[in-house]
Amino acid sequence: MSFDGITIANLACELKKTLEGGKITKIAQPEKDELLIAIKNNREAYRLQISASASLPLIYLTETNKPSPLTAPNFCMLLRKHIGSARILSISQPGLERILEFTLEHLDEMGDLCRKRLIVEIMGKHSNIIFCKEDGTIIDSIKHVSANMSSVREVLPGRMYFIPQTVAKEDPLSVTEETFCQTVKSAPMTVQKALYNHFTGISPIVAEEICHLASIDSDHSANELSAAELTHLAHTFRLIMEDVKEGRFSPAIVYDQDGPAEYAAIPLTCCEGRGYRREEWASVSALLENYYASRDTRTRIRQKSADLRRIVQTALERNYKKYDLQLKQLKDTEKREKYRIYGELLNTYGYELSGGENSFSCINYYTGKEISIPLDPQLSAKDNAKKHFDRYNKLKRTFEALSQLTDQTRAEIDHLESISSALDIALAENDLVQIKEELMEYGYVKKRRPGDKRPKVTSKPFHYISSDGYHIYVGKNNYQNEDLTFRFASGNDWWFHAKGIPGSHVILKNDGKAEIPDRAFEEAGALAAYYSKGRDSEKVEIDYIQKKSIKKVTGAAPGFVIYHTNFSMVAVPSCGLNEIK
Repeated sequence: MSFDGITIANLACELKKTLEGGKITKIAQPEKDELLIAIKNNREAYRLQISASASLPLIYLTETNKPSPLTAPNFCMLLRKHIGSARILSISQPGLERILEFTLEHLDEMGDLCRKRLIVEIMGKHSNIIFCKEDGTIIDSIKHVSANMSSVREVLPGRMYFIPQTVAKEDPLSVTEETFCQTVKSAPMTVQKALYNHFTGISPIVAEEICHLASIDSDHSANELSAAELTHLAHTFRLIMEDVKEGRFSPAIVYDQDGPAEYAAIPLTCCEGRGYRREEWASVSALLENYYASRDTRTRIRQKSADLRRIVQTALERNYKKYDLQLKQLKDTEKREKYRIYGELLNTYGYELSGGENSFSCINYYTGKEISIPLDPQLSAKDNAKKHFDRYNKLKRTFEALSQLTDQTRAEIDHLESISSALDIALAENDLVQIKEELMEYGYVKKRRPGDKRPKVTSKPFHYISSDGYHIYVGKNNYQNEDLTFRFASGNDWWFHAKGIPGSHVILKNDGKAEIPDRAFEEAGALAAYYSKGRDSEKVEIDYIQKKSIKKVTGAAPGFVIYHTNFSMVAVPSCGLNEIK
């Protein structure tokens, strides 16, 4: 998932083909640590996005434009002054470092040709965009790094630019087989770690792929590899590096059930057959833009829903504690029948007491066994019986009240867990609107003031087509579940839900056909498992039944139903069908 040296090499190769010889036409700085450079070359217009963000550094070609601030920042103004109409002479990458260097040619104030260097460092929190003279003297940078911030290198105007060598690593493009074997063999760690810790530009996922291609367990200890295994690993490593040198790349994204999980500039065959889906891309820029847009969307949704999640989680924790306390109190009422029996036995046999006894033994006519009844020696048999009956009645009233309260608390917990599940499913900001409305309706979120405009609901249920052409619908929240089941679905449609856990209602449309194939049922069941709290489980039990047998729970929250005589299946959570937008 990292912007490694091989990805940079692929990007350098792509940028050389598209941008070398081109002319810069516009420079913008939409964010404090981001540049957007427009370039024309071979009658084509390109837009290069460069970000030195500590959380998300990146560089790629994009078609997306961003609004610029009304007043350009100083760094942007400096670049416009020097290279606002410069020509890109060359684009290079030193070794396999996560660095791209643009050599630019422009006319100075005197009309003489001169050259400048724009250096982009994609190094996590140390990422930077540095503008230098041809000899390496720093003119300015998008981030200033003083001696107080870094003891390794200052990045300030007037200083000389150099690549910091904080960790001694071998250059994978020039390393010899002998040095490679010695480096790996001497590493007291796994083979995968030895590769990405001792060779520049190698990410963990690329190291995993190299091990996979060499048929070596990546978790195997590096210093325990045999000579034959080391040689085979070195040959595999060299073949990949030769592809990098020759510009033979196969950029690919690997998707798991939640979306894009990893990417690399080489085929990620190591992920095949492990529940992942691999998609190859012709352009590494298109890959990066798609990948980071998807990741950014997911991150933004998590941030947008953070307040709602906190509200739901706080309410859940409060109700969990209340429910546990109520169950404990309810358990204490289980002894209530004992006091009723004490009272009845005292009314029956109390005439045998002479007064002043601490206990009384008699035969319990309910069981035929002897029982000992505790007594208050200062009370008569009749008053002792009344005391036990009073205690029984108090516990009985407590039991009746607590039974109702625990049912209410359990229903509230189920409701909140269903909302939490809906928050996990939400993929876009408009998916959160109905969830917030539900939290408002039930008092978890402060209701809007009179006159405030109600937000427009644009979110719709997921719509899939099964392998056999049947339509399957999945609710994203409780309101959509309610609408799907009781307004959208017809009587002969099939309803699916994960058994005993929060999840979405899934409707498999019958379309008036006499018999639906088993595969459609299995795919609908897999979706019901996937869109439930059991998503991360290997298997989930699914209840399914025709919609006409589903009844709404009177007074319950939206989406809660009751049913009997249902069918059951065990499904593997999966979302492998094509979604209809």
